[in-house]
Amino acid sequence: MTREELTHRLSRLRRASVGGRRAPHKPLLVLWLLGRFAETGSTAVSYESAEEPVSRLINDFGPVVRSPATARQRAAMPFVHLERELWDLRDKDGEEIGSAAPERGGWLRERGAHGRLRPEVELLLSEPGVLGQAVRLLLDQHFTTALETVICDAIGLDPAGPADAAERPAGLRRRRRAGFTEEVLQAYAYACAFCGFDGALGRNPVGLEAAHVRWHSQDGPDEVGNGLALCSLHHTLFDVGVLGLLPDLRIQVSPLYVARNAAGRATDLLHGQPVALPRPGRPRPDPRHVDWHARQVFKSAAAAA
Repeated sequence: MTREELTHRLSRLRRASVGGRRAPHKPLLVLWLLGRFAETGSTAVSYESAEEPVSRLINDFGPVVRSPATARQRAAMPFVHLERELWDLRDKDGEEIGSAAPERGGWLRERGAHGRLRPEVELLLSEPGVLGQAVRLLLDQHFTTALETVICDAIGLDPAGPADAAERPAGLRRRRRAGFTEEVLQAYAYACAFCGFDGALGRNPVGLEAAHVRWHSQDGPDEVGNGLALCSLHHTLFDVGVLGLLPDLRIQVSPLYVARNAAGRATDLLHGQPVALPRPGRPRPDPRHVDWHARQVFKSAAAAA
């Protein structure tokens, strides 16, 4: 297997969905395995040891599910269905487990299921730059910029490594329209649409970012109608699903959000407040993109049902 073939096979994991909702299960499993490889030099793992951390990643960075039992066993789906050109899955007797196996954690645990990325993949990952390139590709295609450091921290990787633009696969680098950030910040008068933060260092805004409502990696356009000016904190909270928008553009705070001190609890005060609207003549957040975020990102009460 060559680097190009590995890039192609990883890119084929792109944009999976179940019932119209994004399903980043496979890329999150692979990212977690890459973190293990960086730490130990191997991706070999049993389902029993992978179930909790991988399910947690899927719950944190994927859409919510209604069933607590499903939430605890979300790792079963990618463990079974990750493409066999990348993944070798076997039972305790060394027999191969096919992709038609049940997506049930109990079934996998009973059979002592264990897997690893194929030897030719691990051999490539040991070459300089390949691991970072693989991480960058998966982050670019499935997530959004504000989550990159959060995800890298969750899988035990230094975000400074894979963030190097030189390691991005050719032809797969994100291309954002020049001027998007400035247009969004201008539209919202250089202030956070959630809290009003408008800090500047001299003439230059600080801690303010142009957030996509529908993520760029999920076909979100670089247009003011898909943008919000947000402070760095609220941008991150918006992208992880702590904060969201109702159709009438009131802010909602996830019922799953908890905070112990006054600074953290200040986020709760945003619930039900109207989002600041852009300046006259600039488009408001498009209802289609607001609906996408509500369904695909916001951590609603469904997760606790």
